[in-house]
Amino acid sequence: MPWMGIQDLWTFVAAVLVFLALPGPGTFTLLTATGRGGVRGGYTALAGLLLGDQILMWLAVAGVAALLKANPVVFHAVQYLGAAYLVWVGISLLREPQEGAQPGGIRLQPGHYFRQAILVSLLNPKAIIFYMAFLPLFIDPVRHQGLVTFAALAGLIFVLSVAYCSLLIGVGNLLRRRIIQHPRVGTWLKRVAGVFLIGFGVRLGVSG
Repeated sequence: MPWMGIQDLWTFVAAVLVFLALPGPGTFTLLTATGRGGVRGGYTALAGLLLGDQILMWLAVAGVAALLKANPVVFHAVQYLGAAYLVWVGISLLREPQEGAQPGGIRLQPGHYFRQAILVSLLNPKAIIFYMAFLPLFIDPVRHQGLVTFAALAGLIFVLSVAYCSLLIGVGNLLRRRIIQHPRVGTWLKRVAGVFLIGFGVRLGVSG
C-alpha cells in the first residue's frame, strides 16, 4: 500500500542515499567548508546546498504536477523514461574513467560558505532534469494526494540529506583527505552506485 501516495518507499529511500553518496561538487563544497570552518562552517554550507536543492526540486515538481494532471498516460510514459534514465546514469558511472580528485575541491572563502554553497547547488542545469525523471517513478498516479505527496517526497529528501551530510561534517577532514589522497575511492564509489542505479531502474521499470 503506497504511503502518502508514494510507491516503493524504501526503494526511494535507498536511491536517494545512493545519490547522496556520489562524490560531486556539493560533497567537496561541504567537506572543504568543514575543513576550514569546522562544524559551523559545514552546517552553513549545508544550509545553502539544501536551499538550492529544494528550489530546483520544487521547480521540477511544478512540471511533474502539471503533467500528471494533464495526461495520466503520458505520465506513465515519463515513469518508464525515468527508469531508463536511471539505467543510463548507472551505465555512465560504470564506464566513467578514473580521475584524480582536485586538491581542495571547490575553494570557499571564510564567511561565504552559505552563498557559495547555494550557487554550487543552483548552477547545476542537470538537477531539474534529474528530478523530472526521478520523482515520477515513486508517485502512484491513482493514489497520489497532490501537494501532500510532493511535500512528503521533498521532506524525505531533506531529512535524508541532513542525516547523511551531518555524517560527512562529523568526519569531514578525514574523508576529505582520503578522497584527495586516494582517487580510487571515489571511482569505486561511483561504480558501486552505478550498479545500484541500474538495479533500481530495472526494478522500477518492471514494476511500473
